Amino acid sequence: MVILRELKRRAHFVLGPVIGMALTGYFFYNLVEGERGLLRWLSLTREIRVENANLEAVRTQRQALDLKVSDLKPNHLDPDLLDERVRATLNLVAPNEMQPTASPEGGAVEPR
Repeated sequence: MVILRELKRRAHFVLGPVIGMALTGYFFYNLVEGERGLLRWLSLTREIRVENANLEAVRTQRQALDLKVSDLKPNHLDPDLLDERVRATLNLVAPNEMQPTASPEGGAVEPR
């Protein structure tokens, strides 16, 4: 009985620091490992860098496509460029044209 009373008396002195240490450990763990913790922040930062690089690549590609489209506008249309693109896209050759092709042996180029 005396031992039980002594344990209760000492528990009041120990209980506060133990709860405080447990809460501190909980918050520190979530600071590092939590959903919004340090490791997740580093991961998101890495993802942002990768996506920014992808964005720059897409912007560059879009600028190249915008340049091609601007060349096809009616006020900026070059008939030779149009003829070249139509022939390349549709794989057409005029009847009086000669088209150079490589021979199967890899030798000289001979007209068709």
